[in-house]
Amino acid sequence: MTRTGQAVVTVGKEFSIGEYTVPDPAPGTILLRQELGGICGTDLHNWQNGIKRATMLGHENVGVIEALGKGVTTDYNGTPIREGDRVVFHPRNTVMASGHGGAGEPFSGGFADYIYLSDPQSCIIKSEAPPQVGVFAEPFTIGVHAALRGGVKIGDTVIVQGAGPIGMMCLIAAKISGSGRLIVIGGPAGRLELARKLGAHETIDIMAVPDAQERREMALKMTPGRAGAEVVMEAAGFLPAFPEGLELVKEDGVFVEVGHYVDVGTIAVSPHRHFLRPNMRLEGVRGSQFNHFVRAVAVMESAEIDFASVISHILPLERVQEGFDALDSGYMLDGKTAFKITVRGAFGAS
Repeated sequence: MTRTGQAVVTVGKEFSIGEYTVPDPAPGTILLRQELGGICGTDLHNWQNGIKRATMLGHENVGVIEALGKGVTTDYNGTPIREGDRVVFHPRNTVMASGHGGAGEPFSGGFADYIYLSDPQSCIIKSEAPPQVGVFAEPFTIGVHAALRGGVKIGDTVIVQGAGPIGMMCLIAAKISGSGRLIVIGGPAGRLELARKLGAHETIDIMAVPDAQERREMALKMTPGRAGAEVVMEAAGFLPAFPEGLELVKEDGVFVEVGHYVDVGTIAVSPHRHFLRPNMRLEGVRGSQFNHFVRAVAVMESAEIDFASVISHILPLERVQEGFDALDSGYMLDGKTAFKITVRGAFGAS
């Protein structure tokens, strides 16, 4: 009997839901029942710019194995897997990135009832965590990569620019890496409240303090000796945040650029004042690799971190447009602040 399932297709800024035949997995591949998929900032930025061709978005996912292709017996770590097991997966592989493929690829994105991991080289890991935690495997991997790039050490002061989900993942990664003082600059107020619950010692609300120079003075006062932070992570994806963050780095410190995965333009900086004089190191985080993913999932499976509290909304497929609209303007949906919005398929968690 032929099975069918629904999947969201995006063209330009329009979403539609189609019915598609569910493939039987080829040798070495895996078919998942999608439980939860997060709306990522990259999804949002690409959608804001207009998706050029029909695309199945969604690359932050957790799911349950529906069927295993011939020869698949273990996950990436060598742990035995079987139908019914929950897994998380790295979105990139040798064929295409999940959530960025064309609509002609069967269930190639995460906003769907099923996900077909069509490449035998996919990095999947069995997970014992609930879906509300597993859905953060990919974004937390970005935070882990950022903390590793920044070389966060025990006792470091770390400033995170941006209080969105990636900013929160950077915050968590810096905390478990040993940061002694964590400062988050962002907004709105509800997000900063969550940041404090997740470990931020100080927060600065960009809506209450709109002047960048005033924010700089406030942030420096929060650092030991007003010297700045050993590590600053820019996770806002807002162009003016880049030079603002450069002026918060301590001498011999590190600036980690995390937020501009999508090109939103250029901005002027001073090579002398921003880089040479403070003897600063600049690091860029472009996604992640399998080794970062393995590290992130290991932490999620073992550490007592309240990842689920970051989810503000779980929406059915037919409401995906509302989720994007809320993150595009206002940050409000169903009468509450939109933070991490997730989408569930027919088999998803509520």
